[in-house]
This record gives sequence, C-alpha cells and structure tokens, in this order.
Amino acid sequence: MNTGRRMTSAYLSRRVIVLGSSALLASALTACGGGGESGEIRIDGSSTVFPISEAVAEEYSRESDVRVNVGFSGTGGGFEAFCRGEIEIADASRPIKDDEKQACADAGINDILEIQVGTDALTVVANPTNDFLECLTVDQLHQVFKEGGATTWNQVDPSFPNEALVWYYPGTDSGTYDYFVEQIIEKVDEGAAHTSEGTSSEDDNVLATGVGGDDFAIGYFGIAYFLEAGENLKAVQVDGGDGCVEPSAETALDGSYKPLSRPLYIYTRTSFLEEKPEVKGFVQFYLENSQALVPEVGYVELPEDVHADQVAKVEGN
Repeated sequence: MNTGRRMTSAYLSRRVIVLGSSALLASALTACGGGGESGEIRIDGSSTVFPISEAVAEEYSRESDVRVNVGFSGTGGGFEAFCRGEIEIADASRPIKDDEKQACADAGINDILEIQVGTDALTVVANPTNDFLECLTVDQLHQVFKEGGATTWNQVDPSFPNEALVWYYPGTDSGTYDYFVEQIIEKVDEGAAHTSEGTSSEDDNVLATGVGGDDFAIGYFGIAYFLEAGENLKAVQVDGGDGCVEPSAETALDGSYKPLSRPLYIYTRTSFLEEKPEVKGFVQFYLENSQALVPEVGYVELPEDVHADQVAKVEGN
C-alpha cells in the first residue's frame, strides 16, 4: 500500500485540523465506536475519496487509540490490495468491477460490503488565464480526450485559438479515469479509447499543479481538488444536453450536472465488521460523521434516506 503519497500538511491544516478546533463542527461530530479499542486499520484506493477518509481518520484519532493509515494508489490499486488481504477498507470513486469481485472470490473473499459515503461532481479544469474556454459539450470533451482526437484548441471549436492542447488526467488505476472513459469516451463512441498523450498521475495534486502552470492545459479530477486549488484553476462548465452547467453541490445532487456527477464509496468486509471491533467502530464513526465532514473537504453529503440506508448496512453486521 502506498501510504507515502498523501495530501500536503498545509491541506490538512486548512481542511481538517481547523475543523477539529471548530466548536460548531465539534458539536456536529459524533464519537461512535471509539471507546477503548486499539489496533490498526489500513485504507488505500481512490485519491478522490482520500480527503474524506483522511479527515475522518484525523477526527477518529481524537476519540480512539486505533491507528488508521490512509494512502491512495487509485481505485483499481485499492481493490487489488483489498483482494490480496492487505487492507481493511478500500476507497473507491466507482463501483467494484466484476473482474475485481472475481479476484476477491479467487482469494476467498466473498463478503464484500459497499458503503456510499458522498457524491462528487467530477470537474473539468483549465488555467485561469484561459479566456476562451467556458463550457464544453460532451462531444467536445470526447474530441479533447479521445485517442486520435483534437490536438489543437481550434479543432475543438473554430473560435478557439490555434494552440496545442496540453492534457492532464488521472492514471489508469484511477476510478476517476474509469468513470470519465465510461461517460465521455465510450458512451459517445464505443470503440474509442482515452488519449495516452499528456501527463497522467494517480496524484491529483500533480494534475492541479500542471494545469495551473500552462495557459492551454485542460484536465479533470474530483471537485475537492479544484476547490483546494482556489484561484489557480478555473472550472469548465459541461453541457450534457440541456445547456452549460457548473459543477457544484447543488448541481451534483439535483442531477443537472451530467454526466459527471458520481457516487463515492468505501468497501470493507462483513466479516471484518463481525470479527474486528476496531473496523466496525471506525466505519460507524465514518458514517456518523460523514454528513459533517464530506462537505467540509469539498464533496456533497448524502441525502438523508441514502445515508440511513448505509448506516443500516453496517448496523446489520
């Protein structure tokens, strides 16, 4: 598990440690399952979900002696580690695939539990100095990011400048990459593939820095990393067929930001909940506090009925 690739300490100070000292948030946080337990919990997977799990782990450390180590190797890498029995929880920005389920089954793991923890508005980003790019249709995004597609901006739209496209996007182990390929590349053209040009990385901070450093760059990743970048990036609106829509909590929840709104998950095993009190205590704490912490790190909390369903999944084990 790659626990070395973590968000910067400055990010955690702004997003988590400050929250822990906030009386308002502290009153909203619930200490559930933390009493007296010890041990270690290993988490790996999605870089998108990472800020949520890291924030929960920071808060949990105030209530429990359990050590929670959070890394990110991408959703696919997380599932691989999970199926090898190397971690107790996998962060995921997409549902587990059939072949990943089979890999777990081949290793004797047949009790996978999927828990939704929030919603993301996958955000297409550009350099803030870019004064021509405000909105792209799904077809235009397809042209930008497909293998053999546009290589200059004026090939995307004749009104755009004749400047070379510069791409930044998540690595192939990323659930964000998988989701984008499914919704933007393959849904438009089943036989198309994602471009291999440009820069790919499992670390969304690398992508954000890259786009922020090139006037003609374009990239995509979870909205929390866009919000963290502040004035260093601009969000590109997406026209999913009903006009241009900005990524936001409101548009993600009401379904108007399409097709790039998506659920975020953690995965564990029902046997862990039954046999490892430290895991059940942490997952309970995660859900009890996710409605406060998820929006604080930049994502969208679950509707109350969906959240209640996730709590019931855990309490039933």
